[in-house]
Amino acid sequence: MDEKWQKNYPVSWDQFHRDARALAWRLSAAGPFNAVVAVTRGGLVAAAVVARELGIRVVETVSVASYDYDKQGDIKVLKTVSDAVIGPDKGRGVLIVDDLVDTGATAKVVREMMPLAHFATVYAKPSGRPLVDTFVTEVSQDTWIYLPWDMDLQFAAPIRERAQA
Repeated sequence: MDEKWQKNYPVSWDQFHRDARALAWRLSAAGPFNAVVAVTRGGLVAAAVVARELGIRVVETVSVASYDYDKQGDIKVLKTVSDAVIGPDKGRGVLIVDDLVDTGATAKVVREMMPLAHFATVYAKPSGRPLVDTFVTEVSQDTWIYLPWDMDLQFAAPIRERAQA
């Protein structure tokens, strides 16, 4: 893992579900929203939970690739959002949902597509925080968030044994 990641923040499925529902709770007063746009792949799960909680039936995706596991690379837009969803008002009434905003590189690209949309993430880091309207948990920039779809259950040695290693 890159040296810039000094801390780890593992998130279980249960915790992610609770955090995504907390995001929906915060968003309930910000709407109404006509559609949800999930930033794939990370935003898919959160967007499904938020759409369910807010009763939004139109769910669209935008696919932006920037990470290869823990290395951030060039931004590539793999799939754009339908003009029918964006509408003539540059995204007004649209809710963009992603799992996290890190450096803000992906958020900038998506914001340019829908400048008047409401952007929400479950987790936010300081560098990307100004680009989102709503989030649940802020973590330090040097923290790597291990999301549940990136983890597997395995044995963890007791703290005492790890300290001796």
